[in-house]
Amino acid sequence: MKAVAAQNGEINITEIAPPDLAPGMVKIKTQYSAISPGTELTMLRNSKERASYLGYSASGIVLEIGDGVEHLQPGDAVAVYGGPYVRHAQQLAVSRNLAVKLPAHVSLQDAAAVGLGAIAAQALRKAEISFGETVAVVGLGILGQITARMAFAAGCNVLACDLLSMRCETARSIQGIQAFENWQGLEQAADESTRRRGVDAVLLCAGGQHGELIDQALDLLRMGGKVIVVGDLPLTLSRKKMFAKEASLIVSRAGGPGRYDALYEQQSIDYPAGFVRWTEGRNMEAYVDLLASGRLRVDDLFRDKVALEDAAQAYARYINSPTQIMGTLIEY
Repeated sequence: MKAVAAQNGEINITEIAPPDLAPGMVKIKTQYSAISPGTELTMLRNSKERASYLGYSASGIVLEIGDGVEHLQPGDAVAVYGGPYVRHAQQLAVSRNLAVKLPAHVSLQDAAAVGLGAIAAQALRKAEISFGETVAVVGLGILGQITARMAFAAGCNVLACDLLSMRCETARSIQGIQAFENWQGLEQAADESTRRRGVDAVLLCAGGQHGELIDQALDLLRMGGKVIVVGDLPLTLSRKKMFAKEASLIVSRAGGPGRYDALYEQQSIDYPAGFVRWTEGRNMEAYVDLLASGRLRVDDLFRDKVALEDAAQAYARYINSPTQIMGTLIEY
């Protein structure tokens, strides 16, 4: 079967063996997979001779189920998440913990972004926000867009910021989300909307070497607020500012508890909900539930689609025209 790999800084469509089906696993035929440009372009830039397989979020149709899988049957439509089990490939084998059955009215295209949805959900959970609170989302790439929309669906007052006007316009397409192309506009809106108390949480969804972003986020916070680092940022900050606000700085790790745990992702051993309410898999379910209820829409974020054989073109667009493109799906 075919898969997308990065080698020596280039994208190749390579032939790999179909995945094996172990107990507790689900084999699917991929229909769509979502490109996560931040993570994948970094892997592309750092790739060497040995192939690095890209992708971690997809949707498809169940082909087979292993022993112990009870909530799925062959023919079911599912959303799946978590590299290296999920990648841009024609077939995938994933833990039952990482495969969510789709309601009939949830499209496979929207469901393909389930990994990004789980990451956004986990970041909001680490912020411990509740309805009526004010959240600032900094960085409006595909992950920031989904995070802002989820926060708004949860009843939060959402302010957002990105230097690119196209991204701000996309955020503002959801009535009620305010987006600004400069920090001054974000600060003014934060003062006005919180009656100068400061925002309850700042979620940093930007990437790169923006070392000053944490200090800027601290300036926006209320006393005791939280800064959640979602993107790949250097953790540099002013102790004086953090001390003055008695703020919390939290790094949100991917889709939630279970991520990178071999017992959870390979042996399919779940955490009891009474002890760990929101796992990686249950955050995936929450994303699918938001789609199903209509409280979250992402179809306008993934307007670009490419065939698997043309995947290199999609990455080239992200590199050459980053201001003109938002989300991209690979079609199988």
